Amino acid sequence: MDMTSNGREPPGDGAGNGETVAVDLPSVRRLEAVGFRAWPASSVQYDGSWLIRLTAGHPSKRLNSVNPLDPSDYRDIAIRLEKARRLFAESGRSLTVRQTPLTPPKMIDHMDGEGWTSFAHSLVLALDLAERDFSEGIDHLPIKDVGRFVDARILIGRDPPEAKQALTGIINAIKPECGLFLFEDRKIGPTAVSLVVHDNDLAGIMQFAVAEAVRRRGVGSALLDASLRWARLKGAKKAWLQVEADNGAAIELYRKAGFTEVYRYLYRTPKV
Repeated sequence: MDMTSNGREPPGDGAGNGETVAVDLPSVRRLEAVGFRAWPASSVQYDGSWLIRLTAGHPSKRLNSVNPLDPSDYRDIAIRLEKARRLFAESGRSLTVRQTPLTPPKMIDHMDGEGWTSFAHSLVLALDLAERDFSEGIDHLPIKDVGRFVDARILIGRDPPEAKQALTGIINAIKPECGLFLFEDRKIGPTAVSLVVHDNDLAGIMQFAVAEAVRRRGVGSALLDASLRWARLKGAKKAWLQVEADNGAAIELYRKAGFTEVYRYLYRTPKV
């Protein structure tokens, strides 16, 4: 992906390394689109080019946020945000805007002026799979049992058991082909999981998690390698993923694998 065009970045360094990354808006638009398909919300509405996603039963911010998709769509900002606030309130949620390089600068200025808070700064990273050498890797086949995968993901992530139904529903709603990867140890059970969504020439690495007991033992690298190998065998040319900016260990793993930053995003909510 070309990253030479300019675009307005969310505030904060995000990358954790002080670097500034030029943003190519066409690349952002494409990754945003495949990201929505890779992690589908149960309710999707449009207000102009603002994509409003809501999902009952699951707390994922990506599934419960307003996503502006056109920097030039800034008409009636206050009125539309109030309309979205009421919609979120009907679902028992607080209004949340996902601010990306596609967010209109005038909308950012409005939120700044109203004292909106920001949180969960994240990076979107990408890797050219043609540049990866998989000759010495070990083939790991994805599993077919969604329930088994979800149980492992909840255990490793220490999520509440009641999240199982919603997470199962989300995974079953993914339309592109998925690879569910699960690593297990006979003594301690599930050790790592990864959900790979193959969408044409792109592959998204989702739900990547490694059990605390086996971290920094090469398990994460092996899981990532298995996920990327499967993606390339399926025909993907590039892999992408999203990671929170304060997850230093994960960012280190991905950068060592060759991933580079494409853009950043964060979430914003009105002041209480």
